[in-house]
Amino acid sequence: MARGKVQLKRIENPVHRQVTFCKRRAGLLKKAKELSVLCDAEIGVFIFSAHGKLYELATKGTMQGLIERYMNHTNGSQPPEPPMDNQTLEVKEEVNRLKQEIEVLKGLRNALGGGGVEGIRTLDELDMLEKQLEIWICQVRSTKMKFMCEEIDALRNQELILKAANKYLHDKMEENICNTTNIEAVNITNCQYPLTIQDELFQLCT
Repeated sequence: MARGKVQLKRIENPVHRQVTFCKRRAGLLKKAKELSVLCDAEIGVFIFSAHGKLYELATKGTMQGLIERYMNHTNGSQPPEPPMDNQTLEVKEEVNRLKQEIEVLKGLRNALGGGGVEGIRTLDELDMLEKQLEIWICQVRSTKMKFMCEEIDALRNQELILKAANKYLHDKMEENICNTTNIEAVNITNCQYPLTIQDELFQLCT
């Protein structure tokens, strides 16, 4: 009876998985030895179990010798780095820019620390320091103008509030004056005893 094809997927039963690992590992190492003997090939095999245990085979010499030969054959070349996306490039450029600014700050600190500009040794560093100082001056001026504009706006608002309060008080005062004048006029008009001048006093005055 023909043997059925084994389905290639992870064996869920841990006992069966361990038994299969031991059998196939032994078979793989046996095939590697046979290939080395039959074809006079140098073969090195690494196997790490699911528990992290290492199994290795070097058919000729040592595994370290095979690794050194492999490195010499490939000239120690590393696999090419995957292409970086735009975001990664921006982050890298930002890191480089910050590194340059840190170097400039170090030079400026040395210059301001009493050592003059001796801490800055190259013309490029001086140019970079000059540009950085210009940027800082622009930022300081911009911040100063912003604060001044905000203060001016606050003073203007305060002026408008004071003018409105002054107008309100002025209108209130005029209203009170008008009311007082009207009350006095009414009192004089409605007086029950008109003004009289005594005859004797009038004669003496005349």
